Amino acid sequence: MTCGINIAVLIPCYNEALTITQVVSDFKKYLPEADIYVYDNNSTDGTFEVASKLGVHVKKEPLQGKGAVVRRMFRDINADFYLMVDGDCTYDAAISKDMLNSAIENNLDLVNAIRIENSDKAYRSGHRLGNKVLTGTVRKIFGNRVQDMLSGYKVFSKRFVKSFPISEVGFGIETELTIHALELEMPVGHVEGNYGGRPEGSESKLNTYRDGFKILSLIFRLFKHERPFTFFSIITIILWLISLGMFIPVLSQYVESGLVPRFPTLIIASSIAIIGTLSFFTGLILNTVTKGRKESKFLCYLNVK
Repeated sequence: MTCGINIAVLIPCYNEALTITQVVSDFKKYLPEADIYVYDNNSTDGTFEVASKLGVHVKKEPLQGKGAVVRRMFRDINADFYLMVDGDCTYDAAISKDMLNSAIENNLDLVNAIRIENSDKAYRSGHRLGNKVLTGTVRKIFGNRVQDMLSGYKVFSKRFVKSFPISEVGFGIETELTIHALELEMPVGHVEGNYGGRPEGSESKLNTYRDGFKILSLIFRLFKHERPFTFFSIITIILWLISLGMFIPVLSQYVESGLVPRFPTLIIASSIAIIGTLSFFTGLILNTVTKGRKESKFLCYLNVK
């Protein structure tokens, strides 16, 4: 099914000198028709020099962060379909053909690899829990059509890549990619594949708690950005409930005595209610802006040939 279709394999790398040779070799074996691109992100272990000897396209991206590398790749490379994979030799190249065929035959814009552990070293316990929590949070807010959100092994259509306004420069890029697909209601598919541990001597760049907190913060920001009416309505309800809780005792005393002895409390309750109302109208206005932005992105998506 990939005959006559231009396929680009994208491999963002940071300090993967121990694994990049095997990763490139595996994808040359399973996708011999594809153009392979390795982008080095300021590695200090000789990744660029090793990759330069493998007969593939090798470039450097000086701006640090996986998101910065992906942004450069998406901007520089033209293809019909893009397969992106981490350079750490943990993903199964054997399913790459299935992923591409699924995208082509079903006209999908995103095919995500669901990781099936084949080693006790594949996940650290914190990573496993964090992935479930973060993926579950996104599914709850933006829709449940994507599984294993943080998988670094994906296939994209040209329309997806050329309509994607990347803003994240770090490991939150997978979250941003997922939400882009969900917000534009793109057709999405999944393929299961083995996920193994890193080879001896190769270390993960992820910090369970630091990067998990960054991704959770990104989800929070994107929730505010993409669902402003819902976001500010929640704040409005909380503020109105607080205001009501403070106002009821004051009202009760007024009904009983005709006096308002707790005047400062009444002022605070009224102020909180006003802030809550402002929050509601803020969400209403921003929701109009978000709809306009979404329409622009969708038009850009449709215009990609």
